[in-house]
Amino acid sequence: MANYVTVTSDKDKKTAMILCCLGFFGIGGIHDFYLGKFGAGLIKLITINWFMVGTIIDLIKIATGSYKDNSGAPLRQ
Repeated sequence: MANYVTVTSDKDKKTAMILCCLGFFGIGGIHDFYLGKFGAGLIKLITINWFMVGTIIDLIKIATGSYKDNSGAPLRQ
């Protein structure tokens, strides 16, 4: 009998989505700082998350579960 362990991030999906929504108010990339992606967060903060297009893309990726933290683990539900 095999035991399977699913590795997930210690970061929460709901928190990442709320922080990502701040991109609509001009504070893009805060969710990346939360997830430990400091380089991406800084670039998104400076470019207003690619003029808010990146905010929409990131929200879709977070909602579908394809957005990962800095270690490559999927976010917690």
